[in-house]
Amino acid sequence: MKIIQITDTHLLPPGGLIFGIDPAAQLAAIVAEIAAHHRDTDLVVLTGDLCNDGDPAAYALLREVLAGLPCEVRLLLGNHDDRPSFRGAFPDHPVDENGFVQSSLDTPQGRLLFLDSHHPATIGGRFCADRQSWLRGALKGAGSAPVTVFIHHPPVPDGLAHFEHIGLHDAGDLMAILTAHPGGVRHIVFGHIHVPLCGTSAGGIAFSSGQSSAHRFVTDIDNPAPFWTSGPPCYRVLMLDEQGFRAYSAQIGEARLAKAQICAGP
Repeated sequence: MKIIQITDTHLLPPGGLIFGIDPAAQLAAIVAEIAAHHRDTDLVVLTGDLCNDGDPAAYALLREVLAGLPCEVRLLLGNHDDRPSFRGAFPDHPVDENGFVQSSLDTPQGRLLFLDSHHPATIGGRFCADRQSWLRGALKGAGSAPVTVFIHHPPVPDGLAHFEHIGLHDAGDLMAILTAHPGGVRHIVFGHIHVPLCGTSAGGIAFSSGQSSAHRFVTDIDNPAPFWTSGPPCYRVLMLDEQGFRAYSAQIGEARLAKAQICAGP
């Protein structure tokens, strides 16, 4: 299964800029790249902070830009989003019985879980009792197969000083539920931190983040006030198959210096 992860798109109403960057143009370039070179993609997942201010006009623009994708799309909410505005623009998007934007998808490699960590007026994430109850049910339905989890806020320590107080505030509860799943957790995929990160939790669960497709941070681990920077539109290609899970970072506009020779080995 081929999954494209795009994260922290931060769209504004048409024409809006962040630090001189047009986040809609960045996303449109990624959508065009997928349509041109990744038509075999099974699923595109946007892991939160879809829009910068939860503006209905920005969600309308997001819907317009994503219309060019050739496959199924799952959208997650982040701290910059607004659940009512999102649902107004995407009324058919899957939600749970309490209206949280979370759902599951079964694949030959196990169940995919898409979780909602948005909490109004909170920079960090929340995963309340109702959402925890839904997750327990979704894990039960997964049976003995491993699950792959998508969420905006990292439910594991990211080690970045800037995010020390704005991570997932219910991370311990969420991880306890996931750890109890008999089939195990294949991988946790998240956004929020605007920089690429990969690691393994103290309990042995692998995780990684995508880099923001719009404005991003200079990787400055110990600085609570790092600099924002720009960069080309970027995304990740996630492969989920009988070999396991792999994540490849990609960006648009890289200089092509020379074509490599085919290496027959050994």
